Amino acid sequence: MDTPPICDYTDSDYQHSFWEQGGRAYEDAAEAVALRRLLPAGGKLLLELGAGAGRNTPRYQGFERVVLLDYSRTQLEQARDRLGTDGRYIYTAADIYHLPFNPGIFDCATMIRTLHHMAEPQRALAQVRRVLQPEALFILEYANKQNLKAIARFTLGRQKWNPFSLEPVEFAALNYDFHPKAVRAWLQSSGFRVERQLTVSHYRAGIFKKVLPLRLLVWLDSLAQLSGNWWQLSPSVFARCHAQGDTPPAAGSTLFACPACGSSPLDESPAQVACPSCGWVYPLQDGIYDFRLNPG
Repeated sequence: MDTPPICDYTDSDYQHSFWEQGGRAYEDAAEAVALRRLLPAGGKLLLELGAGAGRNTPRYQGFERVVLLDYSRTQLEQARDRLGTDGRYIYTAADIYHLPFNPGIFDCATMIRTLHHMAEPQRALAQVRRVLQPEALFILEYANKQNLKAIARFTLGRQKWNPFSLEPVEFAALNYDFHPKAVRAWLQSSGFRVERQLTVSHYRAGIFKKVLPLRLLVWLDSLAQLSGNWWQLSPSVFARCHAQGDTPPAAGSTLFACPACGSSPLDESPAQVACPSCGWVYPLQDGIYDFRLNPG
């Protein structure tokens, strides 16, 4: 099975070390403001791509059900322990390049702090479009290479890569910054129409966090976010998109389809999900579906 390299957070304490103890309360709050502005009032079924330990999941309260998808099973275990197993949340381990869902099944999807780990972002976006209904909402966040800090460093000769070029820059293994024009082109070619953009985390530099209180930082960022439709110079950009065109009819009315062959419906038992067409068997353990084709 052809799968690009995948960033795997298995056994990582990312939620605790990066968010809770990493001094990123401002970034978290600024992203919450952006999501409130872009999310619809409610819906039936939302797909959270790169859900991790469920940091953003409580922000999707308007949806009847939320599917949390992440490649790392241990991240999903943390999310399950935080959010519970009441049936509203569906925990799914899978890679974004082979989404285990029927076409056109979701009316909304989000991908926050995840695209920057994609070695083949266009391929990932095409998969997202496949599982969305026509006119479904897609909220994408991506790391912006054309941010003010990168521009200043490049101008002063302290950075080799050009923030104005359209090519992605891999600043660490499987960590990419993208140019806004390139991302918009990928979205369009994947079947999305960009409706609105917000620029987020303008005041990420440590000096701002030291001298300004958190509430003031978030308020200032909430104002600066509104410039997103005109220019994108912040480290993070949020895009509200709509799925365009028709979606091929699903092979079945159920949620899941085999990521290996695309067949549906699948045979589900308390311990596994099996594909009757290709014979692939996927574990179901402790409330977590494992559709990874090449788990480590």
